[in-house]
Amino acid sequence: MKILLTGANGYIGKRLLPVLLEKGHEITCLVRDPRRFELEESLKEKVKIVKADLLDEASLNQLPTEIDAAYYLVHSMGGSQDFYSAEARSAENFKTYLNRTSANQLIYLSGLSYGEKLSRHMASRSNVEQVLRTGNIPVTVLRASIIIGSGSASFEIIRDLVEKLPVMITPKWLNSRCQPIAIRDVLFYLSEVLTCEPCRNKTLDIGGPDILTYKQMLLKLAEIRGLKRRIITLPILTPKLSSYWLYFLTSTTFSIARSLVESLKSDTVVQNDQIKNLIPHACIPYEEALKLAFSKIEQNSVISSWTDALVSGTIRQDYMDFVQIPQNGVLTDKQIIPLEGEYNHVLENIWQIGGKRGWYKTDWLWNIRGFLDKMVGGVGLRRGRRHPTDLKAGDTLDFWRVLLADKQNKRLLLYAEMKLPGEAWLQFRIFEENGKNYLEQLAAFRPKGLWGRLYWYSVLPFHFIIFGGMARNLIRKAV
Repeated sequence: MKILLTGANGYIGKRLLPVLLEKGHEITCLVRDPRRFELEESLKEKVKIVKADLLDEASLNQLPTEIDAAYYLVHSMGGSQDFYSAEARSAENFKTYLNRTSANQLIYLSGLSYGEKLSRHMASRSNVEQVLRTGNIPVTVLRASIIIGSGSASFEIIRDLVEKLPVMITPKWLNSRCQPIAIRDVLFYLSEVLTCEPCRNKTLDIGGPDILTYKQMLLKLAEIRGLKRRIITLPILTPKLSSYWLYFLTSTTFSIARSLVESLKSDTVVQNDQIKNLIPHACIPYEEALKLAFSKIEQNSVISSWTDALVSGTIRQDYMDFVQIPQNGVLTDKQIIPLEGEYNHVLENIWQIGGKRGWYKTDWLWNIRGFLDKMVGGVGLRRGRRHPTDLKAGDTLDFWRVLLADKQNKRLLLYAEMKLPGEAWLQFRIFEENGKNYLEQLAAFRPKGLWGRLYWYSVLPFHFIIFGGMARNLIRKAV
């Protein structure tokens, strides 16, 4: 089948793509910026990539019209104030495009929620569903509760809380019930409904076999990790305070924390289990889903992460436009150190920077900077990295985003996603001159107005400690 896949850069899309290819489908991926769409070498020849923006209706004219089906995996977690209208406009534009195609099925992954008063996040997803259904193409909607898998936002939040806090003073919504589902079961259903004729024009709930409170989910993860944890729930924590509680204690952004808290105040349990008859399948229990997620992490085989989708309002969608550091109006701190002998161990150190290994100098200062960033609504330092030794363009690296990871040409370029009065880059490269190798470490900052310049000069004393020591340790430290 000829399939159009939207959201191909996202957590679900990245995992669904190889599943569909394995089944022999012909895939076209709609992406906003092909520069940040990294594919494995084995997949590149099998996938067609088309650049388009769902908010720009004219750009959709470049999409193929001879298709059999489409996946709509585009979601926002409320990173902007007008995300509701933006999501509706995206859905409207996509529906208009689909009406011009030969498609006979549209598959949409939504969230599981019941009740009269939906959260902004869930109300937007429900509205998107209604918009898509006004088109000419039969729509299949799958509604899932919490998705458990390595790199998923829900799993990483639960993991953060359990592994960092021996005692938790928690909001009352931890007593709400949900029906968690493993990522591999979500992928199974997404791929199987494609050929299920009775699934068309239906809304189907999907969930795992366990119905648990969020408190039970936390305690089960603690049990698997061999940790003793005590959880105390208090009714005085309002949704706003609960959002801040999640934001400061986990790696999530505030917009995601707010959306999750608003959604999790109510039970998210399957009520329409019709899918069991349409597509019989034994879903993985919660405990097994957790063990599989940790297994993937231990094997360094996490395919995608919630950070891949640029869901935070603090992250620029056009960050790849900054792949070249400006030549004018930029303040810099440059360290150039000659290398003795081979450079391979230095290159390996560069490729392992951040995450658990740290920043090779005064990690406590980096942690303070990450905490201050969280205090003003930034991403903070807790996002870590996807893989301990591998980097690709588009990866998150603590509070940086990888713009370029060119190991062959010995250059790594990072772009800052922390809250700043300007734009910042951090570049590492190894170059040869007169038969000798050198390490160049360049911190660059383009200030925005007077506040930007004041910021740069206020942190300049710390640069002498941080950047000079980091460059020297990159050379000295064993891999």
